[in-house]
Amino acid sequence: MKAARSTGIQYAALPYRFDGRQMRILLITSRETHRWVIPKGWPMNGLKPQDAAAVEAAEEAGLIGAIEDTPLGSYRYMKRLKGDDVIAVQVIVFPFLVEAQVESWKEQDQRTLQWFGYRAAASRVAEPSLKRLIREFGAERSTSFMARSLRRYRTWRLGAAA
Repeated sequence: MKAARSTGIQYAALPYRFDGRQMRILLITSRETHRWVIPKGWPMNGLKPQDAAAVEAAEEAGLIGAIEDTPLGSYRYMKRLKGDDVIAVQVIVFPFLVEAQVESWKEQDQRTLQWFGYRAAASRVAEPSLKRLIREFGAERSTSFMARSLRRYRTWRLGAAA
């Protein structure tokens, strides 16, 4: 394997949803090594970074949803290119709230998809910085979801007691 020749940039979607009160993260397998990853790809002419990430989520996992404009962070990994070339890649990650999945999509036969609790998802990815991003995102959003639910319950109880 040759040393990295330059640095690239990719954009990724972190697909998530809530099953009841539990946040779930969708991971997909990479095409060549079959490692658990998130949908990601190279910049696309004419598209904002977050929109390119949403296109990758559709192509790689058939996802429809809402991509956020602000990235939650980034991570680095070494991407093996054709031949023996390796490139260091910085991946900018955007939260993607999944609303639906289409019945068939471009890379359906090339990948496996699975929903995990956010802690389990973090334990399955290889990149330490991606593990951290998933854990922090899951903890933050789950806490926010729980706090919102508790506020709604308290408001309802106070209204019912009056």
